[in-house]
Amino acid sequence: MSYTTRIAWETLRTIDSATFTGAKQAVGTPLVHPSYILKLVNASSVLVTISIDGVNDVDVAPANSFFLYDEGKVGLSSAMPALPAGTQIYVTGAVAGTGLVYLVSQYIVTN
Repeated sequence: MSYTTRIAWETLRTIDSATFTGAKQAVGTPLVHPSYILKLVNASSVLVTISIDGVNDVDVAPANSFFLYDEGKVGLSSAMPALPAGTQIYVTGAVAGTGLVYLVSQYIVTN
């Protein structure tokens, strides 16, 4: 039997910046799989802060920017995922804006 390790994508998550109120808001649903690589694209007109626990901000994404989280990747290994399954990503925009914030998550499949 041959084993293959490959990358798969979770469903794209979005939030419309027109809904921003200054409070933390979930970007879609929690991660289904441990995230190997996580990308946040802020295609909105508003700076957003990012939280992985709904309480503490851990990063900031200026308007019309993106961040790719893939620190410490050596080879293809699921031993150290960027974030565990079940993690909910939140963003905070101080005011309503135009455009969307996207969350892309890739995970490792071994079969």
